[in-house]
Amino acid sequence: MNKSAFAALGLREPLVRTLAALGYEAPTPIQERTIPLLLAGRDVIGQAQTGTGKTAAFALPILEKIDPEVRDTQALVLTPTRELAMQVAEAIHSYAHAMPGIGVLPVYGGASMVHQLKRLQQGVQIVVGTPGRLIDHLDRGSLRLGSIRMMVLDEADEMLKMGFIDDVERILGEAPPARQVALFSATMPAGVLRIAKKHMPDAERVEIEHKALNAPAIEQRFINVAESQKLEVLTQILELEENNAVLIFRRTKTGAAELAERLDARGFAAEAMHGDMNQRERESVIRRLKAGNIEIVVATGVAARGLDVEQITHVVNYDVPNDVEAYVHRIGRTGRAGRSGVATLFVTPRERKMMREIERFTGTSIKPMKTPTRGDVVARRVEQLKETIRKAIKDGHLDLYLQLVEQLAEEGPHDIAEIAAAAAKLASVAKPIVPVKEREEIRPAAARSARASRPVAEARVRLQMSVGKRDGIRPSDVVGSIANEAGIEGRDIGPIEILNDRTYVSVPASAVKQVLTKVGRARFRGRAVNLSVAEEGPRAFAKFERGKKR
Repeated sequence: MNKSAFAALGLREPLVRTLAALGYEAPTPIQERTIPLLLAGRDVIGQAQTGTGKTAAFALPILEKIDPEVRDTQALVLTPTRELAMQVAEAIHSYAHAMPGIGVLPVYGGASMVHQLKRLQQGVQIVVGTPGRLIDHLDRGSLRLGSIRMMVLDEADEMLKMGFIDDVERILGEAPPARQVALFSATMPAGVLRIAKKHMPDAERVEIEHKALNAPAIEQRFINVAESQKLEVLTQILELEENNAVLIFRRTKTGAAELAERLDARGFAAEAMHGDMNQRERESVIRRLKAGNIEIVVATGVAARGLDVEQITHVVNYDVPNDVEAYVHRIGRTGRAGRSGVATLFVTPRERKMMREIERFTGTSIKPMKTPTRGDVVARRVEQLKETIRKAIKDGHLDLYLQLVEQLAEEGPHDIAEIAAAAAKLASVAKPIVPVKEREEIRPAAARSARASRPVAEARVRLQMSVGKRDGIRPSDVVGSIANEAGIEGRDIGPIEILNDRTYVSVPASAVKQVLTKVGRARFRGRAVNLSVAEEGPRAFAKFERGKKR
């Protein structure tokens, strides 16, 4: 994230750091226009849809103005529903992570009054609540507005529709005259305008245009997934669907780098692109994507702005964006130049509400998609292997290999079908037909028991190759060469760390001699790999190994 983007609005360093950690890269239009006004003490009327980032637009100025040393209630946020009250309170709490001493309390009907009374008695600087329950506390004397510095009316038009307008008027009337008021509403009906004119006559008005999504060529779909399942589901989608180039979005630069590394380790040509990269590095990634040297870019939202690559057929929102406008910008990276595109949204249970806001904002329906299975992946790999074999037959020049097969069959004891099966197995060693996890599951119980009786952690040795990214080597090449030449299983190879000019790979200590003998003098694209025991792996490799153990 470019920290100066939020710092330029007038926010202090602790808030800017917290926003970076939460994945906020740049302010949305409503944030950019309202935060400086609120920090300057102006009353503000903001007209913007839900999901445009308006919670941060008022929450961040509130936190700037709060005195953590004073336990009195200093800010009051009115919301139409208990769900929104909880959501806003949770957001403010997360923004205040680096600000010890700040208390946030949601109050609404249907929740324990005893708990709310206790918290108010202890003292809490920010109260977020529905008008009815706030009136209850005012009548009891448990909520006092004498120290209020800032009031926010969130979704004012909804409060009007629900009949809360008289309660809102009363609460505004009991607050000190010097308080600052921010009113946010998707629409501006007469009742809302009347309140604004009466209680905030000199307010600055900020209106954010509602842009409907116009992307008929983009197929939008979502998949319900737990956070822990995302990587597995993503890799299955990438294997199953034909694509030219894929753009995957993550909230943070760290998340983008980690996901690119994990995809690379699974055999995909992936690179990260984030806001900390300079223009030259960013352009290098784009050139490689256009040239087909990489197939996947894992990016943060800001890094991908202005990215115009016609080859991008798929956009994946691995993390749901923080606001709906970011979603529109993200999926607009596909379906370029009249081509079709596919946009996939990963949705965890906590993010379903945000998806509904995206649908409402864009005026489109996001369709559910079936979760891919390992069986789907197996079927796909079988078809790919068949196609590879058919192409080899069509290309011809098989005389030497036919002689070899005939000789093996004549020498016995194997028939031609067994020989062909063995050749197919060798051809698929880098990407086995059955994924490793599934091979483990279908193995007979006796074999599983025998494997379980082995030592839990056999000693491992790091080896080094003198080829790296600049030579085009990928994890699948490393696994394939060692598994094929040295005869050890792919699951026993790794972790693998590919640097620009060299590659590190870990293998069981018992297999080191065999691997060095079989692979040590091999060549990759004309270059000797010079495989040897690594004297000392790089720090990045050590970090990678630690991460794998977690």
